[in-house]
Amino acid sequence: MTSKIIPRTHFWQGNEACAEAAIVSGCRFFAGYPITPASEIGEHLAWRLPQVGGIAVQMEDEIASLGAVVGASWAGAKAMTATSGPGFSLMQELIGYAFMTETPCVVVDVQRTGPSTGQATKGGQGDVMQARWGTHGDYASIALSPNSVQEMFDLTIRAFNLAETYRTPVVLLADEIIAHMREQIIIPQSDQITIINRKKPKPTDKAFFNGEDVAPMPSVGEGYNVPITGSTHNEYGYRFTADRAVHKQLVESLIGKVRNNSEKIVDYESNNFDDCDVGIVSFGCTSRAVYETVDLAKKKGVTVGFVRLKTIWPFPEEAVRNIAKNAKVIIVPELNMGEVFYEVERVVHGYVPVIPLNKIGGGEMITPEELLAKIIESVKKVD
Repeated sequence: MTSKIIPRTHFWQGNEACAEAAIVSGCRFFAGYPITPASEIGEHLAWRLPQVGGIAVQMEDEIASLGAVVGASWAGAKAMTATSGPGFSLMQELIGYAFMTETPCVVVDVQRTGPSTGQATKGGQGDVMQARWGTHGDYASIALSPNSVQEMFDLTIRAFNLAETYRTPVVLLADEIIAHMREQIIIPQSDQITIINRKKPKPTDKAFFNGEDVAPMPSVGEGYNVPITGSTHNEYGYRFTADRAVHKQLVESLIGKVRNNSEKIVDYESNNFDDCDVGIVSFGCTSRAVYETVDLAKKKGVTVGFVRLKTIWPFPEEAVRNIAKNAKVIIVPELNMGEVFYEVERVVHGYVPVIPLNKIGGGEMITPEELLAKIIESVKKVD
């Protein structure tokens, strides 16, 4: 096997698809620490990366893992790590450092049931807000949510492309169910896959941070002698920790490069967008129940539309508002106690009722029958 794509159908596990997609994207460095249910990503890359001239390292912990990834990225490599909730928590300080230093990298968080060690082998969706607000300070994050093995492949490639385009860490917010299931996956022709690399500086460039546009990124050893600091810095990388104007410019640029490009970043799947009795906003493994539920509800005389979030952050506000204009009620199914629910409530602004459907413990998916029952119950309440 090589990094060259052989267009054919495979029967892969989600974590395998993620690892292979990383290689296709040009990832040549992985650092991680084993943790259920993400370990297969590191195991697969430990086997595959040496075959394509890459390096995989098992570090002493998750903090060191992301530190190594940041260093590898500044050395010129596309780099990633993979973890689950507890490890993701440990990484947050260095995720903040990656935001501040505008370091492109990919962090895969395969969610399990928490808090703390929780149910380590069971799927959950409790890291949604951690992916947005986990580290301290002001910044804007990008987090993608796959709902199939095919999307573990496709969205891993997109995560690398977004990281390279906007010089920022990108989170692939997967879950145990998608990571461990096996499905058919179609590898497309190489000319159908877009691979993006970071913008490199010209010899005369001197500004490598917080510009109006995304600044070019030199690699260590190329002779630009650029300082790389987590402290407040100007466009040349020099520390200005007591200057309000410098900090304001820096933070506004970190947020602006994501917020101002949100229309390019946000992605979702929708159905019956403009004509539905009930709207569903879903993501990840939970969204898999929605497709069958649409048909079941139709037999009951209820038209169901949905927005399925491929991008959780930035949040697809316009899509959610649009479905709220037509639905009598919106239901938000999640394997947590309500994280996307509160975001939908904020966006809908009381225009229509928003009803949560939460399921925790045991790692069991929400079934179409459970979702249908909530739909029928909700329709009766609002009629």
